[in-house]
Amino acid sequence: MADLVIEGSDLVVHLSTFEKAEAVHGNVTLPLSAVVSVEAVDDAWPHLRGMRAPGTGIPNVVAVGTRRGTFGKDFAAVHGTGAALVVELEGAAYQRIVVTHDDAVALAGTINAARTTG
Repeated sequence: MADLVIEGSDLVVHLSTFEKAEAVHGNVTLPLSAVVSVEAVDDAWPHLRGMRAPGTGIPNVVAVGTRRGTFGKDFAAVHGTGAALVVELEGAAYQRIVVTHDDAVALAGTINAARTTG
């Protein structure tokens, strides 16, 4: 499962080896200063937008990779249903990151605390 980690002044989406293959992409590193908001949600699927290109997708099962649309680019690492983080960004390579995570509420708090103190 992907994890979001704060490394210095960056927010990094760490992907497993399998997820890197699914995404056709490596880890995603974004400046923490680009984070506009972080929200823990019960279900990631309503927050996905655009078309997968490149990546892997089966509705309500897996969505891993870049998603493109008129908004620009988002990145998703979504497996199954359940809790997720939705990170809105501005001035970064991606406009939104959506990642399923077992402890989304705690992780959202950690990221929000880091961005307000950073």
